[in-house]
Amino acid sequence: MMASTRESRLTATFVALADTLVAGYDVVDLLDTLVNACAEILDASAVGLLLVDESGDLSVVASTSERSRIVEIMQLKSDFGGPCVECHATGEVVSVPDIDDVREKWPQFREAALEQGFRSVHAVPLRLRGTIMGALNLFRSQSGFLSPEDAAVAQALADAATIGIIHERALRESNIAQQQLQYALESRVIIEQAKGVIAQMHRVGVDEAFGMLRSYARRNGLHLRDVAEQIVGRTLSLQH
Repeated sequence: MMASTRESRLTATFVALADTLVAGYDVVDLLDTLVNACAEILDASAVGLLLVDESGDLSVVASTSERSRIVEIMQLKSDFGGPCVECHATGEVVSVPDIDDVREKWPQFREAALEQGFRSVHAVPLRLRGTIMGALNLFRSQSGFLSPEDAAVAQALADAATIGIIHERALRESNIAQQQLQYALESRVIIEQAKGVIAQMHRVGVDEAFGMLRSYARRNGLHLRDVAEQIVGRTLSLQH
């Protein structure tokens, strides 16, 4: 029964991703749908997605939790790196079954991850014909290996994200991939600003603020970026 339920959720996720690609395509909404589906299907405490920007640096463009985002930002700015950075550099899955074991390799990442309550992390590359575009990162509150089945599902979802970013327009326009990446990065800045506005106005945490933003967008059939722009521009006020 559990396998059947998981299979149905995975099917529903790919259907939702396909619908997003065919109608009303928006890369930010697609990536948000994907990270939340990953968290549910793969039993992850938090999921974050990193993409390469125009300058060649990795940036967080989608995350289910501020906890995972804190760890990702920390390792990006740290000279010591972390599993997500190594995954992007090597193009290979980097699995850390027990974060406590990377004391010598990634001391700063280990400290930050454990402080946030994470015990294991698994990073899966976003690949396109030998080019590594980023990494999908699964954080879990318990230690343990990523099963072969989970690894296959995670890679399939990462591949779906890659397809979504590139989309069919990449076949016609050589710079569409970079345009989509830049759009996602710029949208994330606006969304972060909107989360701050909501958090301040309603005196809630950033996770709850993002939940309010996402719920409003979905209820009204709007894109996350469009709602965020209205909130930042003070033309829209959400009800708590």
